[in-house]
Amino acid sequence: MRRGLVLGALVAAGVATIAGAGLGAQPAQQPQPLAIEQVKGNLYMITGGGGNVGVYIAANGVVLVDSKLANYGQQILDRVKSVTDKPVTHIINTHTHGDHVGSNEFFPASVDIVAHEATAAYMARMPAFQDAAKKHGLPDRTFSDRLTVLSGTDSIDLYYFGPSHTGGDAFVVFRGLATMHAGDAFPGPTVPIMDVNNGGSGLAYADTLAKAAAGVKGVTTVIPGHSGVTTWQAFVDYGEFVKSFVSSIQAAHRAGKTAEQAAAEFTPAEKFAGFNLQRARADAEVIFKELQR
Repeated sequence: MRRGLVLGALVAAGVATIAGAGLGAQPAQQPQPLAIEQVKGNLYMITGGGGNVGVYIAANGVVLVDSKLANYGQQILDRVKSVTDKPVTHIINTHTHGDHVGSNEFFPASVDIVAHEATAAYMARMPAFQDAAKKHGLPDRTFSDRLTVLSGTDSIDLYYFGPSHTGGDAFVVFRGLATMHAGDAFPGPTVPIMDVNNGGSGLAYADTLAKAAAGVKGVTTVIPGHSGVTTWQAFVDYGEFVKSFVSSIQAAHRAGKTAEQAAAEFTPAEKFAGFNLQRARADAEVIFKELQR
């Protein structure tokens, strides 16, 4: 995986976290060029401008997974049109952050927007969706534990296993392609963001990933939230990395150390040596606060 993609992800996702509700504090910027690549069969991925967007060409239209930052809607549509003439009929939002839901409003109200029920609640309080003219960008349908969108060979299974990056992270499985879009619950080879302002949890993170690894069957390919397409084993390994990180921070807390010390002393296993640890201290502080409740 390319380190630059991960670092870009940290910047974009960090802005969303600082904003709390998602879009309110984003700096003005010119949209960057987007690129589209084939993942497998009728599934594509659009990169740049925020989180990775899944583009699934179904029999009757296109299903998008996430919509990047604000002002990327036309570029997303242009990239879609480069691979199909079918209209966008659905958007599935993996979670509430502005770099994943920011261009929802570009698409017409006829587009069916689906998200976890907690994500819908977080999105409803975002500044960008307070304008009545933009409320069509909010979810039309929600689910609690599992939901199947479309049917037959086009079936897309949505799963929720608990809090991790946020309190509403959805895992999106393209059943017929053995592929999963993991959103920012699995951003790539990096310490994750634990957004407690939107229901995220450091203490629950590893358990949630473990439940996902056990509960999702038949997947071989994974689209992370921000880095390149990877394998199911990489997703499973990421759960191991997060577990080791959280366990290390908990041990430091029990030993009476500070969050700063805990983060500085964390040493990942050799197979995770290239992981970006930029957010280790911020996450250690999150975990310390959870332990003190």
